[in-house]
Amino acid sequence: MSLLFHHLRVHQVFGANTDVGKTLLTSALVRASAVAGKAVYYLKPVSTGPLQDADDEYVTRFAGPQKSRIQSRCLFRYSDPVSPHLAAQREPDGGNAPPSVPSDDTLVKAISGHIRECARKARGHAHMYVETAGGVHSPTLSGSTQIDGYRPLFLPTVLVGDPKLGGISATISSYESLALRGYMVDAVMIFREEYYRNWEYLQSYFAERDIKVAVVDPPPAKLEDYSQNFQKTERYYEGIAPTTATGPVFDLLAHLDSQHAARIAELDSMPRRTLDQIWWPFVQHGLVKEETDVAVIDSASGDHFSIYNGRRDQTAPDSKTSLLEPQFDGSASWWTQALGHANPALTLAAARAAGRYGHVMFPQGSHLPALRLAERMLKSGPGKGWASRVFISDNGSTGMEVALKMALRAFAVREREHGGSSAGRPKDLGVIGLKGSYHGDTIGAMDACEDSGVYTCEWHDAKGYWFDPPTVGIRSGKMVVSLPPAIAALTEDGKSELNEGPMQHVYDVNARLDSVLAGVYRRFVEDTLERLQARGAPKPAALVLEPIVMGAGGMIFVDPLFQRVLVDVVRTSPALSRTVRAGPDWSGLPVIFDEVFVGLYRLGLESTTSILGVHPDISVNAKILTGGLVPLAVTLASEAVFDAFGGDDKADALLHGHSYSAYPLGCEVANETLRIVGKMAGSAEWADAQAQWRAGGDQPAIVWSFWAPEFIDALSQCDAVGEVMTLGTVLALRVAGDGQGYQSHSAQRLLETLRVAAEDADVDEPGVAPFGINYRTLGNVAYFMLSLNTPPATIRHIENRIWKTLQPSSSRN
Repeated sequence: MSLLFHHLRVHQVFGANTDVGKTLLTSALVRASAVAGKAVYYLKPVSTGPLQDADDEYVTRFAGPQKSRIQSRCLFRYSDPVSPHLAAQREPDGGNAPPSVPSDDTLVKAISGHIRECARKARGHAHMYVETAGGVHSPTLSGSTQIDGYRPLFLPTVLVGDPKLGGISATISSYESLALRGYMVDAVMIFREEYYRNWEYLQSYFAERDIKVAVVDPPPAKLEDYSQNFQKTERYYEGIAPTTATGPVFDLLAHLDSQHAARIAELDSMPRRTLDQIWWPFVQHGLVKEETDVAVIDSASGDHFSIYNGRRDQTAPDSKTSLLEPQFDGSASWWTQALGHANPALTLAAARAAGRYGHVMFPQGSHLPALRLAERMLKSGPGKGWASRVFISDNGSTGMEVALKMALRAFAVREREHGGSSAGRPKDLGVIGLKGSYHGDTIGAMDACEDSGVYTCEWHDAKGYWFDPPTVGIRSGKMVVSLPPAIAALTEDGKSELNEGPMQHVYDVNARLDSVLAGVYRRFVEDTLERLQARGAPKPAALVLEPIVMGAGGMIFVDPLFQRVLVDVVRTSPALSRTVRAGPDWSGLPVIFDEVFVGLYRLGLESTTSILGVHPDISVNAKILTGGLVPLAVTLASEAVFDAFGGDDKADALLHGHSYSAYPLGCEVANETLRIVGKMAGSAEWADAQAQWRAGGDQPAIVWSFWAPEFIDALSQCDAVGEVMTLGTVLALRVAGDGQGYQSHSAQRLLETLRVAAEDADVDEPGVAPFGINYRTLGNVAYFMLSLNTPPATIRHIENRIWKTLQPSSSRN
């Protein structure tokens, strides 16, 4: 929604308070711009009170001799002279207001539409000023604070300071509120009041922050006689915006123009500078040589990036289109986003902890954000009912290395206690996992994955055995379980594709435990483990799983029954461990659940344990944990695993840590994220989405998705789609007829046009502005991911874009 034009400079004017002269100074800017020969557009999005007192009327009244250059407009007008949220409640259909209280989204879209219209009409270089109401935190029509409501527009800002007693504090507080939300404050304007001299202090304060302060002579006292007051006010404006185009207001205009030009120049230079200096993750630089291939992100808000497109359009200097375009963050910024970008609640949580703590070392210490996070994860979060300890680190890969250290030590200690030297050397221990798994890019986490040749390096040393798992997906409208050849060979008819019923049945693991297929899985796992033991393979010391979905391996939806059977076997097989037992302690091999990607409602469930019907001994959460704002990971462990590290020798402790362990900012943001997500999980919006996925009757859905079931069904029957699958926020589709896997570029080519906003009226949903879709592919698999609060209208728009791209001659009903 953010806009930027070569030929139209737009600034939003905020006030540090009410009655600080915001309209007076904005009028001075408007008038000065006209004197400077510019076409000028003034917008007052919301006006309350009598028409004769309206700010847009005032601007027109004192437009001066260049009045013909100025166009003034108000979008939502109410006659009641109260706060906008009250006026909208009391007068929902008065004036030119719509028949219901407009949402922030409606307000922002109206402003954005008007700015675009002015950009189309503008001739030459023009100026535009968007004046807000009251102070920075005055309410919008919906009742939210306007500093948050207007944030998606991300317009450069002029702050009007408060010259009165207490104005220094009000102005600085307003600036900090703007800065905290990422606003670009280009300048401060304030009246020269000689008794309190706030301008003098604020000039020094803002000079340290490289922000220009324009000090303007105050207006004359208002006269009762209208004609006399008009003449006196007109002379005032002639003095501060003279036809000679000199003085502080014109100096400020030059500064604002310079800031505008500098911003465009910076954005325009970023692709080349990036190509020359940046080393990207997961990118083959040999394939990226053009500046137009660099996605320059100017800002982000909600589910969208604001992408600079000036390098793509070589005619941009003469174009009337915005140099910024919205792109839906289709990978949820590598699976981290939960509540959208620039969420003010999370930003404030980070600032709260930064102001209180900064960072503090954690060993043998405690602070409230970390302690409260640990208690939440154990008592009401994914560790409820089985975990008793929380280790807090700084990213998912590190969290998994901590988990591996925990599991391997716990197994070695338990085996040593019961088997003496027969437990083998600890360095010879390995893990059991699944082919296609991925647990992070640090060396230790990589060693817990097969040597796939994709996520590996020269030091990679695969330590263990990885089963080729059966998978699930939707093909031609039917749920299919695909068996690898070794498992298919054990079935009665040898088929590699089975119909196990609808999705809700496939994920009802407890109901499938006594099935014939469960017996086949069990025999396959037991026979394989016996063969590994017979041939002297490294002794397995842990089972490591990405439950339900293996993300980086290609969005592989594993048959949950197979993972449940695998857990049961490794916990009960005497061939694997001397410690098979019943009771609360872990039995057999310790089990690690890597829920970095899938946990905390990414798949619509707080934890995958509710599907698999078993708890791990160790689990890891990250990504959604902090809503995508800062890196943080937690490794949860049972008390039995914790006890393996006890003793009087420090060498027996878990000697793992980072300088930023239990980072207070991350912990505080995680607490705020979990609080918000917990409320969302019980919301009507989620209940409506869940209801679409019921198998029938009033039984709640075991699994569900934010993506519409009819869309998934239609997608699965597209000729270009070999298989589609969805859970929660995740949608994955595999290109038909392409078996190259990760090395393929087919998914990228198939959906490339999604990146550009579609202007087609038949694609655009009512009330949804066109946007491109920034998505990622994994070879022959394209995936799309939502935040946990992506609006349904946005989801439907994306569905229609995908459908139209895959079926250009069809339209979805």
